[in-house]
Amino acid sequence: MRMGALCVLMLPFAAPGVVAAQSLSLPEAIEAAFTENPDLAAARREIGVAEGDRQQAGLLPNPELSWEVEDTRRNTSTTTVMLSQALELGGKRGARIAVASRGQDAAQLEVERRGNELRAEVVQAFFTAIRADTGLDLARQSQALAQRGEQVAEGRVRAGKSSPVEVTRAQVQLAETDLLVRRAETLKGNSYRDLARTTGSSTLSFDRLEYRELSPGKSPSAAKIFTAINQSAELRLAQAQIEQRDAALGSERAQRIPDLTVSIGSQYSREDRERVNVVGMSMPLPLFNRNQGNVLAAARRSDQARDLRNAVELRLRTQTQSALDRWATAMRDVESFDQVILPSAKSAVEAATRGFEMGKFGFLEVLDAQRTLIAARGQYLESLAMATDARVTVERIYGDLNLFTTHP
Repeated sequence: MRMGALCVLMLPFAAPGVVAAQSLSLPEAIEAAFTENPDLAAARREIGVAEGDRQQAGLLPNPELSWEVEDTRRNTSTTTVMLSQALELGGKRGARIAVASRGQDAAQLEVERRGNELRAEVVQAFFTAIRADTGLDLARQSQALAQRGEQVAEGRVRAGKSSPVEVTRAQVQLAETDLLVRRAETLKGNSYRDLARTTGSSTLSFDRLEYRELSPGKSPSAAKIFTAINQSAELRLAQAQIEQRDAALGSERAQRIPDLTVSIGSQYSREDRERVNVVGMSMPLPLFNRNQGNVLAAARRSDQARDLRNAVELRLRTQTQSALDRWATAMRDVESFDQVILPSAKSAVEAATRGFEMGKFGFLEVLDAQRTLIAARGQYLESLAMATDARVTVERIYGDLNLFTTHP
């Protein structure tokens, strides 16, 4: 009790910068990423840019103040002071506001799309780290089996029941599993750092992961997914770009109507010693430049935006269907590994090792069983990776898939 009290008292004097590592769950990783990730923060700045464009679009043209002198001789000069104001005709200001407003909508949808991508990146990194954890555990289990096989082989050689070649084979197998462990440790460290990066941190603040299942779960209903495709951020962004291009077309058409400039001022003649008021109006004559080229270009950009929207929908539907098929196939493979392949391969190793120990089998049978188990574990992790990649593809398009998951 005294030692515990002393440790508590010493906590405030612990070395600065030493932070106790903790666990990390997927919801916590996603929340940290949406708060700290610099890429998403940069995307959010675009909303402020669009707000500035919208504010600028609604401003009126500044008035113009002019001063001129005719005849610079002191006694005969004429001084004119004019104040001019351009009056925008044809709805130019409203058209500019419409373009800027559509730009605001597009900026917000771009942030939502980037958020979906970030969520998918976090999910990918989190499940990659989980697989790295599992891969290290499986590699250590394989190492333990190889160590047991070596011990059995050495015992039989000492008893004169087996050839020393069997020990050499067991040592080679043990060296291979040692290599697997070292690679798994490196992979785990790299995957943890990648996960920390996606959450916006350059240092590891966690030393373990919290999760219930190793697999990314079952794929959502295809009917629900395709029903919601029009609500996906990327497709809504493509639609917003159509509206933005249409608004730009309206703005270019408004530019065909020339603006009117109204002027009012005062003129003073030193020679006559008189001051007179001056009023004027000016307007360009649209004889040659009627903005026809810009109108044509804007119309083609509007058509282009519609084609791009259709292309986006086609791509999203194809990617979604392919991802759902891969997801379902991978999860069936994972189920087969969990229920049949891995338990059978592990039982085969145990049986081969006991049989070799009792002299019923040679060590080649043990090696074959061990390598079969190691290969099966590798294929198991590959199936998990395939399922995760499919989930990430779908989540990048639709965002949080918990909204589409059906529970029995």
